[in-house]
Amino acid sequence: MEMNDTVEEPVVEPNDDSDKIKLDELVQTYLTIRNERDSLARQFQLKDQELRADLQQLEQVMLNSCNEVSANSIRTGSGTIIKSLKESYVCSDWGNFKQFVLDNQAVELFQQRIHQTNFKEFLSNRTDEGLPPGISSMREFSIVVRKPSKS
Repeated sequence: MEMNDTVEEPVVEPNDDSDKIKLDELVQTYLTIRNERDSLARQFQLKDQELRADLQQLEQVMLNSCNEVSANSIRTGSGTIIKSLKESYVCSDWGNFKQFVLDNQAVELFQQRIHQTNFKEFLSNRTDEGLPPGISSMREFSIVVRKPSKS
């Protein structure tokens, strides 16, 4: 069984009523805190979206101002506006690009991270081989709390 698999049965109940009450209170408190955090996160996201939209409008006006006077920066009494170019690259054909990278021995063009799901599947097909060189594994238990199901 994998670390993240959910075990539905058996559910272990506390032995005595005092433990049951304490755990019930812990779960109730946990759910209350989690719900409050969710509410705050939603409020934050809504306000953050508004503020980001306001900033984008202001940035567009400042970019237009820089373009109108052919300037890369404009100094004001409140601060300096600096026009910069952000460039990013997008791949539309991963098969060809991977082959290009291999042909040119240019693996540095990829980000260095492991796709967790694919790597887990890769390892499951090679249980006798262990981890590849340079790879270590971290595991930790976590707790998931679910609201009681409505009957």
